[in-house]
This record gives sequence, structure tokens and C-alpha cells, in this order.
Amino acid sequence: MATKTKAEIGVSEKLDALYKLQTIDSQVDKLRTVRGELPLEVQDLEDEIVGLTTRAEKIKEELKELENLGLAHKNTIAEANAAIKKYTEQQKNVRNNREYESLSKEIEFQTLEIQLSEKRIKENKFAIDNKKEILVEADARLAGRQADLDAKKGELDEIIAETEKDEKELMKKSSAARENIDERLLFAYDRLRSNSKNGLAVVQIVRNSCGGCFNSIPPQRQMEIEMRKKITICEHCGRILVPNQD
Repeated sequence: MATKTKAEIGVSEKLDALYKLQTIDSQVDKLRTVRGELPLEVQDLEDEIVGLTTRAEKIKEELKELENLGLAHKNTIAEANAAIKKYTEQQKNVRNNREYESLSKEIEFQTLEIQLSEKRIKENKFAIDNKKEILVEADARLAGRQADLDAKKGELDEIIAETEKDEKELMKKSSAARENIDERLLFAYDRLRSNSKNGLAVVQIVRNSCGGCFNSIPPQRQMEIEMRKKITICEHCGRILVPNQD
């Protein structure tokens, strides 16, 4: 007997295939629910650690710049002291008061440069100490969040290891079930699943109501669904309705 093409499959068979696919996908959803919010928590922690690492690196760069600035001020003091020593020696050999006064002004200027650099060194040291404190806090927070991430990843890896085999088997079944459904229905099914919080695109009639949104279904409409001659959707939530399978 020749195998039917997707186009030749009747409505009743299409509904069976859709419901079977929904059952399999719901089992996959249930397995993934076991992981809860862990994947999102892991992602959030990874993003936070990237941000904290970037911040710590920036603080280290700023600290390096401050240290280099401190060295520059020390070099300025050393150069100023060397200049004062030179000008003082030159004063011993001046020929007139004007040269002496000129050298005195140079010495005075270099002395002011030393005082200014010493002041800046003190300010720089305060800034360095402050940056170091901030860096210690940033490193501590980074280490704490890294520990949290390691714990969450360990927990997630353990859950994945427990469910991975079952999930792979179900995904194979899901792929096989999708092969019996035409593209138009699959598109509608996937769209409904993606727009539904519980992932239900195909639902049974439960207690005369839609098994997805629980709104009441009129008796005449229920009879049409039971006859399985056409694909019926819930007028409230848009899900595909099938007769109760119990």
C-alpha cells in the first residue's frame, strides 16, 4: 500500500498528528521546566561578570595612570632640584646684580615647581589609595559573583546531565512527528506555541471548555470538533481544538 503524501492525509489524521506532536513537545517543555530559571540566572551572572571585569580593568588602568603621574611629579622635583643646584653655582660667578637677580628668579620658580609637585604628589597618593580601595571592593564583588556563577553552572550541568538523554530522544520523536504534518499547519502550530506561555498549541476539550484558556465551548461546536472533519480553533485563544483523548 502506497504511503500517503502530506496533502493526501485526512483531517482526522492531521489532528492526530498535531496532538501527538503537542504531547511530545509538552514532554520536552516539562523536562526543560526542571531547569527552571537556572539558564537565565547563569546568563545574567555571566553578563554581570563581564561588566564587573571591564570595570575592574578600567580601575587598574586609571590606577596605572595615577602611578605614572606620580612618577612624573617626582621627575619634575628631581629636575627642579638639579636646576636649583646649577643656578646656585652660576650665582657664584655672576658679573652684575642683574644676572644674580635673574638667576634668583629662576631658583624661586624651580622652588615653586617643587612645592607644586609635592602638593600634587600628596593629592595623587590620596587618589591612588582611594582607587585601590575601590579596586579591592570590585575584585571582591567579582570573586563573589564568579563563585555564584560556578555554583549555578554546576547545578545546571547536573540537571542537564540527568535530562539530556530523555530530551534527545523526545526531540527525535518530535522531528519524526513533524514529518507527517504539512508546512502550513506546522507554521500555525509553531506560532501558537511561541505565543503561549505554557507552549500549548493543540488542546483537548475539558469539561466542555477549551483546555488552553478554559473558556466554555458551545455544544454545537463541540459536536463539530468530535466529528473531526475540519480543523477548529478556539475563538478565544486561537488554539487548535481536538476531542478529549481520555
